[in-house]
Amino acid sequence: MRALVIGASGGIGAALGEALAVQGEVVALSRAADGLDVTDETSVARVLGAVAGVFDWVFIASGALGVPEKSLKALGAQAMLEQFAVNAVGPALVIKHVVALLPKDRVARVGVLSARVGSIGDNALGGWYSYRAAKAALNQLVHTAAIELARSHPLAVLACLHPGTVATSFTAGYPGQKDAADLAAARLIAVLEGLTPAQTGGFYDYAAKVVPW
Repeated sequence: MRALVIGASGGIGAALGEALAVQGEVVALSRAADGLDVTDETSVARVLGAVAGVFDWVFIASGALGVPEKSLKALGAQAMLEQFAVNAVGPALVIKHVVALLPKDRVARVGVLSARVGSIGDNALGGWYSYRAAKAALNQLVHTAAIELARSHPLAVLACLHPGTVATSFTAGYPGQKDAADLAAARLIAVLEGLTPAQTGGFYDYAAKVVPW
């Protein structure tokens, strides 16, 4: 089994890399170590183009939270565009170029870290405008890509995954109970492993429950 982890320098990405290494070879890529800027397609094409072979597993764990807005008064165009660039456009560009690294003759699994706050149906609190909207856009991009991918890779599984609230630098400034990164990684791997090609394009949480769009 070969696995590719994008965003491997983050808390969840690093934990995913460590967990998957127990099962086989892992190629771990990040901006810090490899100069992979997911918001720059030239960078994505260069870094992924230098990777040899195919991968049975891919996790796209890149992302940024920024400063979530509590009200409309806090909205700013630049901050919103940055959230879309990192959390929606970036993963979509990675998917575009990672397709060439997926096998066609066996199951390939691609998990993209999303977030429950990107669910429109589950939003009862408001706030977090830019992050919510960017993750909602990501969900649509992944769902649409899964439809296309199924035509060329009928055994592939491409899914949005909500990891829960995990204790990383990403969430350090926010209160509440947080799961350890290694526990979150184990759950995500188990969820993705349990999905079938018939479930590709879906949105699932760390307990394998469907999250509403």
